[in-house]
Amino acid sequence: MTDRTPSGLIVALDGPASSGKSSVGGAAAAALGYRFCDTGLLYRAATWLALRRGVAADGDPALLVALVAEIELAPDENGRLAHVTVDGEDVTRDVHTPEVDENVSAVSRVQPLREALLDRQRRLAGEPGGIIMAGRDIGTVVLPGADLKLFLDASAEERARRRAEERGLAVDGPEAAEILAQLRRRDDLDRNRTIAPLRPAADAIHIVTDGNRFEDTVGAVVAAIREAEERLLAGASS
Repeated sequence: MTDRTPSGLIVALDGPASSGKSSVGGAAAAALGYRFCDTGLLYRAATWLALRRGVAADGDPALLVALVAEIELAPDENGRLAHVTVDGEDVTRDVHTPEVDENVSAVSRVQPLREALLDRQRRLAGEPGGIIMAGRDIGTVVLPGADLKLFLDASAEERARRRAEERGLAVDGPEAAEILAQLRRRDDLDRNRTIAPLRPAADAIHIVTDGNRFEDTVGAVVAAIREAEERLLAGASS
C-alpha cells in the first residue's frame, strides 16, 4: 500500500484463538497512537446473535448474513474498537462466553457471512490513521496488501493457561482442561477449514510468545511496527 505514511500503517495481526492478539494488539496500538480492531469480535457477535435467535450455522446462510446489519463495533476510551453493540445494547461481555467459544468456528466457516463482513473490515482499515487489525485471515485474505503482517503464536497449553487465569480458574483444574480441549478443537477446525484457513501469510513476521511477559510481547510488536515505519520512510525519501 504505497499511499500509506510512517504515521499511519495498516498492520495485519493474525494468530490462533487466545494467542493474545486483542490484548497485545490493543496495547501496541495505544503505545503507537494507532487505532485497533479485533475482527474476531464481529464473528463472536454474529455467533452470539445466531445462538440467541436460533439461527443454525449449518442452516440457511442468508439468515446469518441478515444478522450482520445489527452488529456494530464501538470504540472504548482509548479509541480501540473493543465494544460490541447489537440494537444499541452493549453485549461485549456476552460474546466472550464458553458457549460462543464452542460455536464461533462453525459460524466463521460460512462463506456468505465472511463475505458480508469482509467489506466492513476493509472499510475500517481504509479510514485515516494507522490501524492494527487483528484476526485469523487478515494478512492472507482481508488485507493481503497490508504494510506489515505479524503472526502471533503460542502453544495450546500456554493459551489455555492464560485463558483460565483470565477467568479466575485453577490452571490445573477440570475447567482449565476443558478450555485446553476446546482450544485444540478450535485450532484443528481453523487450520483445516477450506475457507480462509488459519495460516501465516508468506511475508508475515512470526512472533512466538510462550514464556513471554505481556509487556515483552507488546514491545516486540511495537518494535516491528516502528521498524516498518522507518523502512517506509527511508523508501519514500530515496
